[in-house]
Amino acid sequence: MTITYVCDTSLYINTTNECTNSCDFCVRDHGDELYGNLWLEREPTVDEIIKDVDRALSERDYTEIVFCGYGEPTVRLYDIFSVCRHIREVSDLPIRMNTNGQANLIWKKDVTPDFEGLFDTVSVSLNSPHASEYQSVCHSVYGEEAHASLLDFASKLKKYVPNVVFSVVRDSIPDEDIELSAELAKKLGVKLRVREML
Repeated sequence: MTITYVCDTSLYINTTNECTNSCDFCVRDHGDELYGNLWLEREPTVDEIIKDVDRALSERDYTEIVFCGYGEPTVRLYDIFSVCRHIREVSDLPIRMNTNGQANLIWKKDVTPDFEGLFDTVSVSLNSPHASEYQSVCHSVYGEEAHASLLDFASKLKKYVPNVVFSVVRDSIPDEDIELSAELAKKLGVKLRVREML
């Protein structure tokens, strides 16, 4: 069972298979070719995650630690917070999370204050500046409500996390929507990263 894996100089942590989206461009569809098999046979315990992180940190140097796997990390948000607290005790590496930004919908409350002090960067997959187009690409279980929620999540999260970033995949949306995404990010006071399709 692959809990941690390496991408370039980053240590990635894979905590769940569950996701509230089914995005057309998701790495789950061809990830085995990139990182090996990241499908978890079961969700690892917090202790198992910590043990694997400690092992990985003892084997080589990294530039950051990233919570990102085949599932949506915030499904296991409070377990991840426990892992983050441990990492903060044993390492000064920056910690990032890649998320679909639906944590407040998943937990049915505003969870953004709980991120304080645990993450240096949170990257929120914006994917489209339009709710209808977001849903047509990401297929959230929450419908178009997911888009408004992720915007609200990012806007609130910047109070507690130093670096909040929207991401869009260049090949999945037209150039004009990338420009609109940049305007939206600027309006909300977060950054925009345009990434390539894997």
